[in-house]
Amino acid sequence: MTDPQRVARFRALHESGIFVIANAWDAGSARILAGLGFPAVATSSGAMANTFGRLDGRVSRDEAIAHGQALAQATDIPVSADLENGFGDTPEDAAETIRRAAAAGLAGGSIEDYSGKAVYELPHAVERIEAAVQAARAAPGGFVLTARAENFIRGRPDLDDTIRRLQAYERAGADVLFAPGLPDLDAVKAVCQAVGRPFNFMVGIPGKSWSVAELEAAGVRRVSLATSLYKAAVTGLVAAAREIREKGTFGYIDSAIASKEISGYMRG
Repeated sequence: MTDPQRVARFRALHESGIFVIANAWDAGSARILAGLGFPAVATSSGAMANTFGRLDGRVSRDEAIAHGQALAQATDIPVSADLENGFGDTPEDAAETIRRAAAAGLAGGSIEDYSGKAVYELPHAVERIEAAVQAARAAPGGFVLTARAENFIRGRPDLDDTIRRLQAYERAGADVLFAPGLPDLDAVKAVCQAVGRPFNFMVGIPGKSWSVAELEAAGVRRVSLATSLYKAAVTGLVAAAREIREKGTFGYIDSAIASKEISGYMRG
């Protein structure tokens, strides 16, 4: 079961100002991020799938929840999970995913309005969020539910419809609102002004990843990092491997952090 104190801390982070929730891809990266002072961490469906050698969207509910549970057990800070569409199209699928995530010790999680093939029609999308909200509120330790409007990353760049969806999810009871892929700061500001619940902005798209100060001025309360930290780590891996393969040298060792520093973030 989720620790009520972690849920309370996670909820409080959204109440004023802005904070960054750092997306980890395994227990070790979660411990490093917690050790560096991030107040909460989240999973990333894309990064998680890649750790299994798979594409985003090719992970089961059981695997996603076990992954989130591993991060929660590795840290003392709140962990929120990317729960995709709840691993099924029905409202009960969404609710069951939230129930199981809360039972696994997660402080929060997100449900998106995309089936894997298309964005759900709004009435059905709302029913799914309503069911997820009921499950979140029934969780013994509490649970912070984020509702995602996927339009802009699913080929539907319609700001008005995105706002309508977020407002509907707010009325359905979602605690946090999220619309990845917004095109500019004016759109971010418009969304934040149109809703009354905390809004999460996703960093990770080149040219559309503004500073914390700019996002705070636009009204954002939470900043998530998607796969960007995982990509940064893989960038270092690929660069080092290419150096070895193409040059036969090991210069990457000189700029690597010390094993002692890494060990300092881990448990005995």
